[in-house]
Amino acid sequence: MISILIVVFFLMFSTDAEAEVVRFEVLEVESPTFEGREFGSVGPYEKIVARAFLEVDPTDPHNAGIVDLKQAPRNAAKRVEFVADVVILKPIDLAQGNGRIFYEVVNRGRKRSLGLINDAPWNNDPTTAADAGNGYLMREGYTVVWSGWQGDVPPAEGLMRLEVPILTGVTGTNQDEFILSDVYTPFGSLSYPVADLDPAKATLTVRQNERDPRVTPFDLSFEYVVAAPAGVGATSPDQILIHRPSGFDGGAIYELTYLARDPVVMGLAFASTRDVISFLRQEKSDPMGNPNPLAPNGSPAIRYAYAFGRSQSGRFLRDFLYQGFNEDEKGQRVFEGILPHVAGSRKMFTNYRWAQPGRYSRQHETHLTAGDQFPFTYGVLTDPLTGKRDGILARCLEAKNCPKVMHTDTSTEFWQARSSLVVTDTTGADIELPPNVRAYLIASAPHGNSIDAVPGPTAYCQQLSNPLHVGESMRALLHALDRWVSEGVEPPHSRFPSRSEGTLVTPDPAGMSFPSIPKLTYNGRVNGLRVTDYSAQPPREGKAYPVFVPRVDVDGNDLAGIRMPAVEVPRATYLGWNHRRDGFAEGELCSLTGSSIPFAETRAERKASGDPRLSIEERYPAHEAYVDKVKEAVNRLLEDRLLLEEDAKRIVERAKQSPISN
Repeated sequence: MISILIVVFFLMFSTDAEAEVVRFEVLEVESPTFEGREFGSVGPYEKIVARAFLEVDPTDPHNAGIVDLKQAPRNAAKRVEFVADVVILKPIDLAQGNGRIFYEVVNRGRKRSLGLINDAPWNNDPTTAADAGNGYLMREGYTVVWSGWQGDVPPAEGLMRLEVPILTGVTGTNQDEFILSDVYTPFGSLSYPVADLDPAKATLTVRQNERDPRVTPFDLSFEYVVAAPAGVGATSPDQILIHRPSGFDGGAIYELTYLARDPVVMGLAFASTRDVISFLRQEKSDPMGNPNPLAPNGSPAIRYAYAFGRSQSGRFLRDFLYQGFNEDEKGQRVFEGILPHVAGSRKMFTNYRWAQPGRYSRQHETHLTAGDQFPFTYGVLTDPLTGKRDGILARCLEAKNCPKVMHTDTSTEFWQARSSLVVTDTTGADIELPPNVRAYLIASAPHGNSIDAVPGPTAYCQQLSNPLHVGESMRALLHALDRWVSEGVEPPHSRFPSRSEGTLVTPDPAGMSFPSIPKLTYNGRVNGLRVTDYSAQPPREGKAYPVFVPRVDVDGNDLAGIRMPAVEVPRATYLGWNHRRDGFAEGELCSLTGSSIPFAETRAERKASGDPRLSIEERYPAHEAYVDKVKEAVNRLLEDRLLLEEDAKRIVERAKQSPISN
């Protein structure tokens, strides 16, 4: 149990039930950070590393939905304790900032927003001048905040964690899944400690593909092992060593069902974010007198708070809203705006007993992960397959504290995260988004990339990877969100494919009309979804939900969405999906990896290969013609407020420096 030292008087006699951050402990201040780099009129920044010691009252209605909270150990004040890592990047002179928190939900303990919004290198400890990238968030004056929320992140340097209570001695059935693509490391990590170390008391199955029946061949076996070196870290088994059977390749799926022990109260993830942001926005100091670093001279400097989450963290934000955590215990709104990025229609496997927040459903991998069931849409509607009526915004609509929502997906999420369910009902018909929600597809982009990504081979996929980076789009949309919240300026209209416009289609080859590109086989694989009963092990699937994908143009690029110049004036086909190669479950979707298939350079080359896509020389007979088309695409995006001026100039300059020759 987490031990927090608090003065006895406060523990026994405090009546301030809303003071959820009971101690805010600053561990380190680097001032200035980024090697003293100045960010225009905002000036230099400083970095604050801290820990937030939190408590919640299990009887407070705001916490009623947290699974196992009432079973958690309590302190003398009958409250449950937990501790979050916190990192803040702020202007040294907060008065020069813009009065906004940009809160990023960390992804498995890692910071990702600077790599996306600032085009910075991936770095979990941004410190150098280069770590600020193009400096966009800093030049705009944002106070950037991260806090740990995931209770199973391992203790490792730079990772942000949440220490949560353990229900010691509690046991129950748990299931872990493994794909052992590397033949030299046939190990799988367990998500919870084993309660019974007899392998005969557990069940290990294997299947080649997700829809295949689970089998237990005679030559399949396993043993529990300790991964950490002797005397370091784990003292009880935390992995299994699988002795593989014959007849299955490197993409086979192994599933272990075993008696686990010591679950944690993982649902405190949502309360931790709620209460850390509420403290930074509202309080002058913690109950022990430690000052709020965002309240200089005792006056909170933050007017608005925006939350951003990418992938796992985007799913977190959808679930955060769905479970009603955008209201703190004083009844105040937490975030005025949120940007769930590449979340698709999903939520999370977090507020459960035996939760696995890092696990998520794909077509081949961990397909039956919990957290993806109805509701999918932001607005409230009825699902005829289950008879339920619900929506992501249902609770905040009732409480009248909904934020503005800018939902962004790439092409990948339509294939692997069922993004179509964000904008259709469960019969497959278009819906109207609520007035506080916008949805944008960044056409033909992959799930994620660094700014310096280039097409390249991957270990298990057939095609070269998709190098497109979405930072330019995200900066424009963040700017639009800020104006929407702070000035009431309506953002750009949603740019999502739809059934009525014919840009959202069934994934089967006949409905897709995908071009016949040499050395690429389109098979219509998609991560489908069915009504699922998770009370059984393995879960029981029922009726299927309709899942659609973006229609493509003659080159195979997405027709709808925000078509950035790389897609509008293409030099390749960019796909949100890739297929697994021979030896690794060939033909199944290759996780979240996209594809790029370059155009032939000349007409003769494409004719020789049978490629129906026009060659570079046929599209752009002169370098100037290519640059002119890029300028036209840029101007359309500027007119639609889907691109910032500074990015428009960079894109045109890149086109001028491109290798396309006369």
